[in-house]
Amino acid sequence: MTETKSNNGLKVLAALLGVVLLGTIIYTVSLYQDKKKTESVLTKEKELVVEDLNSLKSEYDKAILESNATNEELVTARDNIAKYIDSVKTMKADISTLSRYRRQVSVLKAEREQLLKQVDSLTRSNTMIAMQRDSTYVELEKQTVFNDSLVVQNTQLADAVEKGSALNLSKINVDAVKERNSGKLVSTQRARATDKFKICFTIADNVIAQAGDREFYIEALDPQGNVMGESFSKTNDEGASITYSKSTSFYYENKSLDICDYLNKPAGDFKSGKYMVNVYDDKLKLLGTSQFTLK
Repeated sequence: MTETKSNNGLKVLAALLGVVLLGTIIYTVSLYQDKKKTESVLTKEKELVVEDLNSLKSEYDKAILESNATNEELVTARDNIAKYIDSVKTMKADISTLSRYRRQVSVLKAEREQLLKQVDSLTRSNTMIAMQRDSTYVELEKQTVFNDSLVVQNTQLADAVEKGSALNLSKINVDAVKERNSGKLVSTQRARATDKFKICFTIADNVIAQAGDREFYIEALDPQGNVMGESFSKTNDEGASITYSKSTSFYYENKSLDICDYLNKPAGDFKSGKYMVNVYDDKLKLLGTSQFTLK
């Protein structure tokens, strides 16, 4: 009887122990499954944080690439995100750390929005400045063309004024003359009778010419082409030169003016043949020519 009760007690105890063991196993399995589930969730959360950070980094890379000039703030923010990515990848995932990085991602997104707004504003400003610069460049080009045109016009006008203000001859005449005992001069065509050449020319009126003292140069050539007289030399500003027989000075007042001068007989008599007389102004411009023949 006593032995039977003892056996029943052992059976009950064994049953209780079995229940406790089963419960422990179930609890352990449940804890393990919860742990695995938590680790899986944390791993996914970690991946999401890395994905968000990579997305932010890509946006900064794009903004830096599209920026006309390197923006140090964008580059610094992009580099900081790269460091966060490395930290998250190597960290041991737990709720506290992931929460902290989640909050940091939110801060970084807000910072990104602010920086991109600034970059966008700067881009629009730079675009406007570039447009203004291009517009200014176009206007400067137009002004340069206009100025060049004015220079050409002024040069042409100056040339026209210079040419228009130059003196010209309306008439030139050369006579071979003989001086009588009375002092009267009479024209002759005979070389041996000629005592001097009477060279007369008329300067045309010119209202835009500068009034004042002027000097013309007379070049007389004998039949052999030699310059008659003492043969002086004159060179102008451009380097051109002439050898002339004599110069004649006068005062010009913008009105028609008759000038006469004389070239005396050389050491010997005048020779028979064709003679030429040229008149030049003070810039050595040829104003007129006269030819005649002595018998």
